[in-house]
Amino acid sequence: MGDTETRSPARPRRPRKARQQPKTLVAYYRQMLLIRRFEERAARAYTEAKIGGYCHLNLGEEATVTGLMAALEPRDYLFTNYREHGYALARGIESRRVMAELYGRSTGVSKGWGGSMHLFDTESRLLGGYGIVGGQLPLATGAALAISYRGGDEVVMCQMGDGTTNIGAFHESLNMAALWDLPIVYVVINNGLGMGTTVDQSSAEPELYRRAAAYRMQGTRVDGSDVEAVREAAHAAVEQARTESKPFLLEATSPRLKGHSVVDPARYRTAEQKDALKAADPLARLALELEEAGILSAEDREKLDAEVKAEVDDAAAFADESPHPDVSTLFDYTYATPVPGESRRLPADPVF
Repeated sequence: MGDTETRSPARPRRPRKARQQPKTLVAYYRQMLLIRRFEERAARAYTEAKIGGYCHLNLGEEATVTGLMAALEPRDYLFTNYREHGYALARGIESRRVMAELYGRSTGVSKGWGGSMHLFDTESRLLGGYGIVGGQLPLATGAALAISYRGGDEVVMCQMGDGTTNIGAFHESLNMAALWDLPIVYVVINNGLGMGTTVDQSSAEPELYRRAAAYRMQGTRVDGSDVEAVREAAHAAVEQARTESKPFLLEATSPRLKGHSVVDPARYRTAEQKDALKAADPLARLALELEEAGILSAEDREKLDAEVKAEVDDAAAFADESPHPDVSTLFDYTYATPVPGESRRLPADPVF
């Protein structure tokens, strides 16, 4: 059972020697910055009533998201939970299309019908966005079974929160994946909190990667605030799944900076805990490391920030100006193929 060294996500690290090329590190930083600014703008839009329904943000998880997506190849598949805006951006989906979906507009990735929790894009092989806790696990496992059945070399990555490890679908999916040697990497994003309940209070085994042992599956834990460490751990897991057709359980400790959703004030956190989270901000940490290494100056960061802010402002303006879906399209994607006798009646329409 493999295990990488993990430090407390709330403890600031000293700058250390980079493991990636400077150009790659700057790309990681820009990606993390885009996710941060996008999510901040999404939070603002929610308070302006431009985004409806639920809205869960990746604030504080930028290093984890970027590192995970850097480990995937374009041909690989991704299934996520409802906290997926950053994953869509890191998977290469245009920020305009992601923001438009949050606004419920027809130019969005799910044509405005999915919203914040149900981003879906076959071109980038992001197959959801699932609002039901753990709803993505059986589907992701089924996709891995299809790859195995067809003899493909793609890999499925299935992301989830720490609370998902306590539901039946988690154990059923891992059991089948291990029995059938499926090419899938299950990734647990351990925020330390399932909504407002700590992992220690909800899980008899709080080191969640150890649950892989029950299925003779390899598992490891990585510091989710270290983008390079996440990328390395995820790449090793993905390559094992690809070359050996063996499932893997990866746990990333990655506290979120805000509450469970936009409307959660996170009163269950003490002032000391909030201060510790700010001190361990992965974006500020990477900025410091790049500056100490002479890779990215403060002036360079300001330019990048302005560039990213302009992109996010453009995405918000695009979403604002995009049309809402027409009511006539309400049933367009109920079934994949035509179904005889399918009802397309709206509530105000007559029965006959």
